[in-house]
Amino acid sequence: MTECLELYRCEICGNIVQVMHKGADALVCCGKPMDKLIQHGIEEEKQEKHVPVFLNEREIQVGSEPHPMLEEHHIEFIQAVSDDKKHVYTKFLDIADEPKMKLNNDYKQAIEYCNIHGLWGSK
Repeated sequence: MTECLELYRCEICGNIVQVMHKGADALVCCGKPMDKLIQHGIEEEKQEKHVPVFLNEREIQVGSEPHPMLEEHHIEFIQAVSDDKKHVYTKFLDIADEPKMKLNNDYKQAIEYCNIHGLWGSK
């Protein structure tokens, strides 16, 4: 069963879907079940710099040193989620953007999606 705010990716076309209402047994794209994206965290971080870091209470950066933004390796989006999961703020990034996001509310959790290394989170 899907849960609110989970992310799923189609292995065929690369489409990413975020669940807004829990309940479906499976999400299907291109005629096949989509893969649930599993969030990696700080305990799995080795040489890569993928974990979102709160620089202060109003700004998030991907990695303690900014993640590269190259055509072949980049961050597609950053998302901040409130503790009660009622507020979600998403920034989609282009290759020319810095892997940072400014916030207008107090968020404590963040995730990001790297086109090569997948989903990473701060909690």
